[in-house]
Amino acid sequence: MRAVTRLLAGTHLTGGNRGRLAIAALALSVLARLLWMLLSPNGINVVDLHVYVNGAHELGTGHLYDFTYADKTPDFPLPFTYPPFAAIVFYPLHWLPFTAVAVGWTLLTAAALYAVVRICLTMLVGERAQTESWRTAAVAWTAVGLWLEPVRTTLDYGQVNVFLVLAAILAAYSSLWWLSGLLVGAAAGIKLTPAVTGLYFLTQRRWASAVWAAAVFAGTVGVSLLISPAETRTYFGPLIGDANRIGPVGSVWNQSLRGALSRILGRDAGAPWYLHGHRIPEGPWWLGGIAVVAVLAVFAWRAVGSDDRLGTLLVVQLFGLMVSPISWSHHWVWLLPLILWLLYGPLRAVRGARLLAGYWLVTMLIGVPWVLSFAQPSIWTIPRPAVLAWLGAVDVIGVLVLFGWLIRAGRGRAVTPTDRPADLSREPAAHPAG
Repeated sequence: MRAVTRLLAGTHLTGGNRGRLAIAALALSVLARLLWMLLSPNGINVVDLHVYVNGAHELGTGHLYDFTYADKTPDFPLPFTYPPFAAIVFYPLHWLPFTAVAVGWTLLTAAALYAVVRICLTMLVGERAQTESWRTAAVAWTAVGLWLEPVRTTLDYGQVNVFLVLAAILAAYSSLWWLSGLLVGAAAGIKLTPAVTGLYFLTQRRWASAVWAAAVFAGTVGVSLLISPAETRTYFGPLIGDANRIGPVGSVWNQSLRGALSRILGRDAGAPWYLHGHRIPEGPWWLGGIAVVAVLAVFAWRAVGSDDRLGTLLVVQLFGLMVSPISWSHHWVWLLPLILWLLYGPLRAVRGARLLAGYWLVTMLIGVPWVLSFAQPSIWTIPRPAVLAWLGAVDVIGVLVLFGWLIRAGRGRAVTPTDRPADLSREPAAHPAG
């Protein structure tokens, strides 16, 4: 792990040959993805991109949320599960040849991943990120990132995750309150989960960005009401709390807290239950788990410190992934920025940082949920052997250990344990709200 870290950190990537090697590795990675997509029998199996394009075509017909795509997923016809504003954004894609859309989507996803890595490194090492060695490191990490399971499956499905991660990181990095709010509000309008970034604004006391993000999100709802009022009311009415419509909660692909608990218990941990004849809509194990994770996240956030914007953002995003009813394995793109933060961030010298980074790197390169999926007879079957159930909690266990490590590391953190500030990127500009 130390040798890999030194290589990717740029310690040995100072010459032009090293830079060309990194660029070649990235180019080959992207080329391999494209060749797989274009030449293999099931290559263009970007099922979610099919849903985006074909589902958006139903916008305004009254059947947007009746649409399903089952050509490649006969056991689970995939519905359009995003807000109507997402259909508005994706709608123009149905005028283009789908192969061109798929290829362009893949290339843009790789470019967005590179931007994510570059911004993260800039926040961690400051102006040094512009040097040749660190630019090479960014290229190398992007090449590695393309083969980590969250990104790998994002490319397989034609998912939108990397773009949403980029929007949130840009919002944290930007010194412009209106741009930060615009990015988060628009991202939440496309998919609700980026709204958790609003908590980041609150932890940073970026009140103007938080208010503007909420206003932009409300604007996306307003535009949706103007274009398709019935479908907007349907989404924000009966559909918004229906986790089972999104997919099977107990599938190993669901790496949220609810998914892990469901597989361990052998039943949906979030299913309604009754107490003295009163129906409680959410399961006790899941509610209790959310409370525990919330407490740990608060203490982890306090341990990180508000001066570390990337670290704070990661705590918020991991909390969101944990408490969401469904967090598919491809939603965990945030683990790549986490690895960078652990290796190059202000707590990199704390004992256990490299071990945690190695844990995430190995489990994602292997793709534990992907491996376990072969032992899953059906995505709808929750009971499974205990060993497989606990192995399927790989991401949840990792986050709990990470939060515990942060809390312990923060006990004696009166001063950042490095010789530099926690965040070396430019400081946010003053906000109108103070």
